[in-house]
Amino acid sequence: QVQLVESGGGLVQAADSLKLSCAASGRTFSRYDMAWFRQAPGKEREFVAAISSSGGSTYYADSVKGRFTISRHNAKNTVYLQMNSLKPEDTAVYYCAAGSAVYGSRRHSKYEYDYWGQGTQVTVSS
Repeated sequence: QVQLVESGGGLVQAADSLKLSCAASGRTFSRYDMAWFRQAPGKEREFVAAISSSGGSTYYADSVKGRFTISRHNAKNTVYLQMNSLKPEDTAVYYCAAGSAVYGSRRHSKYEYDYWGQGTQVTVSS
């Protein structure tokens, strides 16, 4: 069982930066592949970024590639999402998720992740 708690959301202006954190409980954090998803009002939850259990591999949605960076600190049981050059279309509730052995294109699927946080709101004004 893993419990996830996101933090760091807020209201920012376009072109600003924001860093989200997701703290995980339990001793097995380092075994999980982690991901960030987001959901805007009236839209499906969509994949943003993923990182392998070791932190050695990262993956991004095309819409955030070059602007967002996912990282993790296994000793601190925490995964991060650094968001730069924010745009109004990045406005959404951001969720972190944990899954086991999530490989290939499956990383983009919300159904591959077993544990979810409660989400943190990010609002980008123009």
